[in-house]
Amino acid sequence: MPSIAIVEDNHVVRGCLEELVNTIPNCECVGTFASAEEGLKMIPTLKPDLVMMDIHLPNLTGIECASKLKAILPELPILMLTVYEDEEKIFEAFKAGASGYILKRSKPAEVIEAVKSMLDGGAPMTSIIARKVVASFREAEKAANADLMLSRRETEVLNSLSKGFSNKEIANELNITIETVRWHLKQIYEKLHVHGRTEAALKYMGMQRGG
Repeated sequence: MPSIAIVEDNHVVRGCLEELVNTIPNCECVGTFASAEEGLKMIPTLKPDLVMMDIHLPNLTGIECASKLKAILPELPILMLTVYEDEEKIFEAFKAGASGYILKRSKPAEVIEAVKSMLDGGAPMTSIIARKVVASFREAEKAANADLMLSRRETEVLNSLSKGFSNKEIANELNITIETVRWHLKQIYEKLHVHGRTEAALKYMGMQRGG
């Protein structure tokens, strides 16, 4: 059963999100936290399948919290929550390792759809944000390419990842174990200097388009 943790300082919003998550079939909310500090303390222990993270948190921001969590749990999907469609903040969140974002004013059905998409390996974001992230990676493409030297298998895994495949689907397609997929992903993240699946896929797509 997929588990979800929520980091949101507004207790009303936090309660609503918890109730909403628990209405999703086969999903459960395993923890809610009012600050980044609380989340950083408990989430690595809980190891949820998804974290819903408010961008604007007191003291340590949601973006900083996302970056720290990804350093501990590289494959943890993080769905950012924001009041306004602040492109720069959302862009910073993706660079920090977030996998998607949704506006707090979204309808319950839209929030549920975003959560389901994330759990299936998707990355809900606008085309504007996607272009910004890809452009950012292109700027460092020449320098990064000197260090890449991806193996044939790593390239195959990365190609499957860019298609939105889950670890299980990649394993089936390449006839390898899920543990082997995870090992290759770890090597890919290190070589690409990224924090997770979304960054790796976007960087790969940017490299392909950039030729």
